[in-house]
Amino acid sequence: MLQQTTVAAVKPYYDRFLRLFPTVEALANADREVVLGAWAGLGYYARARNLHACAQQVAALGGFPRTLDGLRALPGIGAYTSAAIGAIAFGLAAIPVDGNVERITSRVFALTDPLPRGRPALHRAAETLGTAPEARARPSDFAQALFDLGASLCSPRNPACTLCPWHDPCEGRAQGIAGTLPRRAPKAVRPVRYGTHFHLIDASGALLLRRRPDTGLLGGMTELPGSTWRDAPPDFHDALDEAGLTPLGLDEGLWVHAGTVAHVFTHFTLMLEIFCARSPVPCVGSNSLYACSEEAVETAALPSVMRKGIALARAQLAPAPTAPVGRTTRKTPRR
Repeated sequence: MLQQTTVAAVKPYYDRFLRLFPTVEALANADREVVLGAWAGLGYYARARNLHACAQQVAALGGFPRTLDGLRALPGIGAYTSAAIGAIAFGLAAIPVDGNVERITSRVFALTDPLPRGRPALHRAAETLGTAPEARARPSDFAQALFDLGASLCSPRNPACTLCPWHDPCEGRAQGIAGTLPRRAPKAVRPVRYGTHFHLIDASGALLLRRRPDTGLLGGMTELPGSTWRDAPPDFHDALDEAGLTPLGLDEGLWVHAGTVAHVFTHFTLMLEIFCARSPVPCVGSNSLYACSEEAVETAALPSVMRKGIALARAQLAPAPTAPVGRTTRKTPRR
């Protein structure tokens, strides 16, 4: 959960996740939709799919592998995660290189080649930190100490070099460039993509949803039916066809524009137009479409961008407040 996510954001998810899945076996036996629903809102949903598959493989093995190669063979576990599990859980001599450790390493060795180009050399240098006697004697404590050092004294801006235990050997401090490291190549302009999605409530009060393909962005998650995301805003009727809603034969005049959702992904910004309607008849799902009760929507595996769209539509469809019968409003006269 902590990969590419802050501790503050993770805490409530972590607590709820452990209540739902207190053991590896419980997670392995859980329905994937339930796992994705518990993860919804954390982003990078491939992590949740991999975590579920990993739990199933660990359960089948009868426990976690105790080697780095064995850990790396599990679904979703790469060099960083295998090193973190190996060092912290099993005391293996490994250096898990996250953003904090990258920052420390770039400063200690004064590595100025911008990231991401300079990352391979930086990671090789980070491995040499593990040769210290303290690292070999207490790999778990050493790995976590690196995380804490990067999150506190060796901070991204204004590092507290005078308090740092590696004050003397730090080349970045000696050269007066620690605060500028690690250097990064200029970011490319994030492109904008567009889509149209539909919030349809049927006569029974159920919301029409569909499941995204297992692969790709937000794979396996639930969404409001809509168009593919593209470089230009889609035509309304084309989007309706792509959503699979045209066969329902709804009067076009039922649709109301609820608003626009802006959502930032890692590589692009998404602008979604949300249209909403109430159908006078029950909606029978076809293919990947299905009707979801209002209660079930709350626990569905809906990513944040779709929950934003649902919130917009609910506000648009909410009945206007009415004054209580038999009461009138009188203005207070001015004195």
